[in-house]
Amino acid sequence: MVNICLICDFFYPRLGGVEMHIFQLGLCLMERGHKVIIITHKYDNRTGVRYMTNGLKVYYCPFVPAHEQVVLFTYMGSLPLLRQILLREEIHVVHSHAATSFFGGELLLHAKSMGYKTVFTDHSLFAFNDAASFHVNKILKFILSEVDHSVSVSHISKENLSMRASLDPRNISVIPNAVDCSRFKPDPSKRYPLNTVNIVVISRLTFRKGVDLLVDVVPTICKRFPQVYFIIGGDGPKKKIIEESIKKHGLTDRVEMLGSVPGHKVREVLVRGHIFLNTSLTEAFCIAIVEAASCGLFVVSTNVGGVVEVLPKNMVNFAKPDPDDICEKLAVAIPIAKNVPSHQYHEQVAKMYSWHMVAERAETVYNKILSSPYPSLLARIKACQSNGPIFGLYLLILLIIDYIAIFILDLIFPYKNISKPIKFNPEYRVNKEKYGDHQFKLN
Repeated sequence: MVNICLICDFFYPRLGGVEMHIFQLGLCLMERGHKVIIITHKYDNRTGVRYMTNGLKVYYCPFVPAHEQVVLFTYMGSLPLLRQILLREEIHVVHSHAATSFFGGELLLHAKSMGYKTVFTDHSLFAFNDAASFHVNKILKFILSEVDHSVSVSHISKENLSMRASLDPRNISVIPNAVDCSRFKPDPSKRYPLNTVNIVVISRLTFRKGVDLLVDVVPTICKRFPQVYFIIGGDGPKKKIIEESIKKHGLTDRVEMLGSVPGHKVREVLVRGHIFLNTSLTEAFCIAIVEAASCGLFVVSTNVGGVVEVLPKNMVNFAKPDPDDICEKLAVAIPIAKNVPSHQYHEQVAKMYSWHMVAERAETVYNKILSSPYPSLLARIKACQSNGPIFGLYLLILLIIDYIAIFILDLIFPYKNISKPIKFNPEYRVNKEKYGDHQFKLN
């Protein structure tokens, strides 16, 4: 049995591909006999320790996110609490997710100084020619210079990560995302409105998800195909421009705006459609098109990033990230949409993707790094120097400070004085008068 800590800034109640990946991976690793905890920051009044499905333990640490649910990179601010959690839970492997999760990046560095094995999974693609990506890549290179193993969700993502963080491709595994196909079964009887070809879009309405392309596609397709009906789910800063476009072109009876769609209602929306449209400008994988195909929808998607690796050609039409080409690919899909073999699509996707396979492959990575020797202090110093003469010296100073801080914490809060965790009991219920409403809840 391996004791595993999954950490990321992004987790429930926020919903998305990274959040679902962490949750499903944790559950499947527990089913395989491992101990799993998840660490994230507080979300509104959700703080303290919570138990989720099957006793999955989540630490909502009292750190306030600064921007887009990401905690500032303070380096030392989180060390006392994170050290206590790792020691208390007797963790063996620390597994961080997402390049923009600086909370996870901090723990990777501290965990290495404390003698833990570390793994990082990248879920996104980043460019090399803009200021934001440049800074993210620079910090990521520092964080991953000592990580034991890295994971990407597609081969395109692997190549991108290798170049961004200057990693040896042989030390990066490709473990794709997956879908719980039992939750995404087709049901053609639920398609509504009737006598129309329904095109479904479920996405965060942001620039990166190609909303500006969608704004041009919707009126063009509605004009060319009177039988088409759009169902758009999701929320975000670009929602307003879609609503304005709908009113401008008089399409309020042809386009249905659902707003934010909770995770447990995604299938209810998908089964209403014939075609799923993805207009993303960048994707390392794209779980949404797998969920759609599992529900029996034909997929039309922009050919970006790792999307081309996700589905077989009989299930998807790929388009350039251009409104005219997307419209042409939709024009090909619309006449055949009602004849798609929905149940055959579902069975095919179920054979291709499974969270149990993802957990099995992650387990192989954990066993591999646990059997490898721990790097010496000299090797860690050389890893810092690989970041350049100036930035490398700065990182070396941080490394020394990290060792000193951990030594001081070991003196002040020795391991023997740290209480053992409470074992999960499915029959356990909290006495609110004794513990308060925020402690040890079952969700």
